[in-house]
Amino acid sequence: MSGRDDRITLRFLATPADTSSGGSSVAAGSVMEWIDKAGYACAVGWSGAYCVTAYVGNVQHRRPIPPGSLVEVRARLVRTGRTSMHVVVTVLAGELSSGHDLEPAVTCVLVFVAKDAAGVPVAVPVWEASSEADRRLTEAALDRMSARAAIKALMLQEDSSDASRAPRSALRFLAPPAVVNFGGKAHGGTVMRWIDEAAYACAVAWTGDPRAVGVYSGGIHFLAPVRIGDIVEVDARIVLTTERSMHLSVRVDTADPRDPRQRTLTTRCMSIFAVPGDDGSALPVPQWTPELEEDRELEDHTRRIIELRRDIAPIPASLALAR
Repeated sequence: MSGRDDRITLRFLATPADTSSGGSSVAAGSVMEWIDKAGYACAVGWSGAYCVTAYVGNVQHRRPIPPGSLVEVRARLVRTGRTSMHVVVTVLAGELSSGHDLEPAVTCVLVFVAKDAAGVPVAVPVWEASSEADRRLTEAALDRMSARAAIKALMLQEDSSDASRAPRSALRFLAPPAVVNFGGKAHGGTVMRWIDEAAYACAVAWTGDPRAVGVYSGGIHFLAPVRIGDIVEVDARIVLTTERSMHLSVRVDTADPRDPRQRTLTTRCMSIFAVPGDDGSALPVPQWTPELEEDRELEDHTRRIIELRRDIAPIPASLALAR
């Protein structure tokens, strides 16, 4: 029944299939898949309807998760709109022998929209805070709305052409049936994994180091669904480098195979990659200096997004896990 279950916990083991190419830790894309699945289950449990991911924000990977770790993903509802739900998800991990002594690795906010069989948004039951932690999390969700809207507007203004000389990698494939959700579309978590894979390919090509890892994904806006059988193109390009990090702009476009030139922008995201050294600290990365006016504009555009993002304080894991 809808309007009853506002929390859910998934518990499982991280497997070697979840790791990045080095095999020493779970890939950021796998973690984002877990986050989306738990958030989706929470949203569906509350709304009693099929839900789609509309937004995922500020996914900061605080520490690596080795394969074989016991993983717990906790999702809780913190706000409802007329058809939308804000869900806070926290990923915890630790050694299997540690039992309940798990450490937080990621905390982030997702927004889901409930839809009917025809894909039309439908009203969801009103959720009300019942504890101090609930109220503080609701306030945190509300505080992020204006900054999120501003970031989305900036990201949608971003434009680049094939003339750009920015380091880039693109993946192109057909959306397979194995990624279908109950609505006949690709899971949002699957799309986030594709984003991470394309960004990883770009970061490794630029640095020449396969140890590159995603440390942040933000402003993931889902603008249109990815349908099974669509041609999918995931384009990642470096738009800014700092001494020890690479900022990558990633976009996902789809097209019907019968008309591949008619493309639809489905998802936009900004990712940050770094290369960890043997002691875990980030190593210096090669610096990219934009030469074309288009690339300089993209770099400036990225700096404006970073400034807006600084106004969004991370939600403490301790608050997300409080009763």
